[in-house]
Amino acid sequence: MTRTFSFLFLFLFLASCGKGGSGSGGMAELSDAQLETSSSAPVQAQTFDINADMRGFERDQEEKIYQAFDMIKRVVASDEFKRRVLGHTYNGKKQYVDNGGFTNAQVYKAILEGAEKLTPSRNNAMDIELETYTESNIVIGYTMPSIRTIYMNTKYLNRSGFQANQVAMNLTHEWLHKLGFKHAQKNSASRPHSVPYAVGYIMRDLAAKL
Repeated sequence: MTRTFSFLFLFLFLASCGKGGSGSGGMAELSDAQLETSSSAPVQAQTFDINADMRGFERDQEEKIYQAFDMIKRVVASDEFKRRVLGHTYNGKKQYVDNGGFTNAQVYKAILEGAEKLTPSRNNAMDIELETYTESNIVIGYTMPSIRTIYMNTKYLNRSGFQANQVAMNLTHEWLHKLGFKHAQKNSASRPHSVPYAVGYIMRDLAAKL
């Protein structure tokens, strides 16, 4: 069964400030220095949206994902998410591993712009296609660069101990791949500092506090 859900943030009167066509909603004018010096999250963080096409999910699974969507939007809107993403360090420097040449501020702006490689319009939203699969391995979910679909393992979705904040972490991790960020295939000391892993962990930890 296929359903398309559009999850709008509460501040609808701000939507025109952060949306619209292929424009950046003001992000291009927001410099790294401005992000670093301001303690508050910009308007684009408050208007961040999620557009999801979901296939094959049961009601209980959908409810957990809806909770994760709400958490993602609330976390992205927070000043703490901005501070944590901008402040991430590796080897004593503010940087991510496998960052594609992006500064921390540019990683943050890429999240707010939401320009996926396969749907490159900067629409201030997470645009995702979700589909279930079932495997007994340790993979929570996966995607590939050539497709829009993110596959979610029902082995984890069906576990009561796999909470909505962990779903939010996995969705964020896989969606960051859609933005073009990568990580090493094999586990290593540096891989947790890649953009998908590090920002995914930030999402998990802040969502757990909601």
